[in-house]
Amino acid sequence: MPSKAAHRFAVPPRPANLPDPLPEPAPEDIRLETALGALSEPLRLYIVRELLLHSEEFDHPCGWFGIDRPKSSLTHHFKALRDAGLIRQRQYGLERRSHVRIEDLDTRFPGLLDLVAEWSPAEAD
Repeated sequence: MPSKAAHRFAVPPRPANLPDPLPEPAPEDIRLETALGALSEPLRLYIVRELLLHSEEFDHPCGWFGIDRPKSSLTHHFKALRDAGLIRQRQYGLERRSHVRIEDLDTRFPGLLDLVAEWSPAEAD
């Protein structure tokens, strides 16, 4: 049975003309310890939470978050989230845009997205 996240974080239909996603683990290869390891970094947890709570019908670029960190640092954090299977990224020219893999994560780990959404951003660095 899907968790509340399946209803709270509805996945809008995606247009057919999107660029292919960057390499990511298949849903069945997403491991809980890897996902939790990626989310143990407060900045990454903040990124996933913001994507969940403010998702719309488009992917968000790194600059959308307004995080004051070097580009190389942000690239590292987004790659860690993608490698853990938490986000999907697509390349749009020079820009990578991201969204949470809601359906995959809710199927693999029911309730995980609810915990992320309920986390208080005041706890972030």
